[in-house]
Amino acid sequence: MIQIYLLAAATLAFLLSPSLTDPFTGYAPGSFPVEQIDPPVQPAGYAFAIWGVIYIWLGVMAAYAVLRRKGEAGWQSTAVPLALSLGPGAAWLWVAGFAPLTATVLIFWMMGFAILALLRAPATDRWWLQAPVALYAGWLTAAAHVSLGVVLGGYGWLSGTGAAVLCILLALGVAVVVLWRKPQAPEYGAAVGWALIGIAVDNAGANTTVMTLALVGLAVVAAIATRGALKDPSHAA
Repeated sequence: MIQIYLLAAATLAFLLSPSLTDPFTGYAPGSFPVEQIDPPVQPAGYAFAIWGVIYIWLGVMAAYAVLRRKGEAGWQSTAVPLALSLGPGAAWLWVAGFAPLTATVLIFWMMGFAILALLRAPATDRWWLQAPVALYAGWLTAAAHVSLGVVLGGYGWLSGTGAAVLCILLALGVAVVVLWRKPQAPEYGAAVGWALIGIAVDNAGANTTVMTLALVGLAVVAAIATRGALKDPSHAA
């Protein structure tokens, strides 16, 4: 039972965090030795609206957990890694405002535990637990690699295009493994795909290489997610 209350507290902190910091629109260009103005790895601004859906769904999930699922073993098993993602994640917006390297490490921490939570999520109560966790984990998979790409370009370790290509490929690798392990969670693929669409849109007419790779990645993720959802009957649970 304590796991569920820990999850509720971590979720509440995460949901309140945007109101306690300045709006985040990306790392400040001057935070790096090589100024990052609209880096190729970063999706178009509208793509970040997905956070509104994620926040609402996670809030509903946490409330349902406290009210109806405190004694469920599957929920308790999922609650621990999810709390370990959301709790530290409550500080991410604040850290990102002044320490991009630390923020990148932190968001990979968040991603790792979110994916672990997704892999533990039971097939039952899909729309109350698995689906919101999948959407959150999928977006973090994209966001963590976007953060890495901006840092790689910002410190001059790779060109903007090189960083984008590498990080899109890395994100796709993670996404394929997760979708293979959890085929009944197409929401994960939907979140990754949404980010790839945003990257393609942002690079349209400006960087054909990154745009094309993002679209190819979108096709791969969509195919695997659709195949898994259709093949595994538990996706309808």
